[in-house]
Amino acid sequence: MRLILLGPPGGGKGTVAKKLQEEFKLPVISTGVILREEVNKKTKLGQKVKEIMGKGDLVPDNIILEIIKERIKQKDCENGYIFDGFPRNVEQAKSLEKLNKELNKHINYVFYFEIPFNQIIDRLTSRRVCKKCGTNYNLSFNPPQKENVCDLCGGELYQREDDKEETIKNRLQVFIKQTSPLKKYYQEKNLLTIVNANTSRSAFLEIKNILKEELQK
Repeated sequence: MRLILLGPPGGGKGTVAKKLQEEFKLPVISTGVILREEVNKKTKLGQKVKEIMGKGDLVPDNIILEIIKERIKQKDCENGYIFDGFPRNVEQAKSLEKLNKELNKHINYVFYFEIPFNQIIDRLTSRRVCKKCGTNYNLSFNPPQKENVCDLCGGELYQREDDKEETIKNRLQVFIKQTSPLKKYYQEKNLLTIVNANTSRSAFLEIKNILKEELQK
C-alpha cells in the first residue's frame, strides 16, 4: 500500500502519518524530516536548506527527488510507504509516477487534508519543539507540564523559524500557488480522497476506515 498525504503545512499530516505507520506497519517518508536532519548535521546541503526553509520557500525539486529516489528503494519500502507532504507540485508528482513505473509500483491513495487556513496559523504559531529529542508540543491543546521544558527529556523547547506567523503566511501562499494544483492532478487520476482535517483524530479515523475496507476486498 503506497499512500500520499497532501495538504497545507500544519494540517496534521505528520501526526496522522505516525498513527497510520503504527496501524499498518508502513514506513513514513517525510522530506521535511530528512531535510531537517541534514540541517541539524550542518552538512553542506543542510546549510543551503536552512536558508531556503527559513524564508518559508520550498526546497528545489532536484534535491527533493534525489532524496526520494534513494529512500523508496530501501528494503523497508518493499510493501509500501506513506509520503508525508510529498509531492509538493505537479512536476514532482510526474517524476514520482515515472520513478514508480521504473520500479513497477503505483500509488494506491492520495488523501487531501482540508482545513481552514486561520486554524493552521493558530495551530502552528502555538507549536514548540524540544531542542534535545525533537518532541512536538502545542501551547493550545498539548502544552508541556512545565513551561518551555520537555516532559520526556527535560530539554529546552523552542519555536521553529518556519512556525512564526509571517513565515507561515508565506508558506501558505507558496502552498496555494505550487501545491494546490496537485488536488486537480490526482482527482483526474481518480486517486484523490478529501478528508476533514479539523482534528488529527478525525482525519486518522477516516483514512483508517478507508484502508481497512480496501484490505478486506
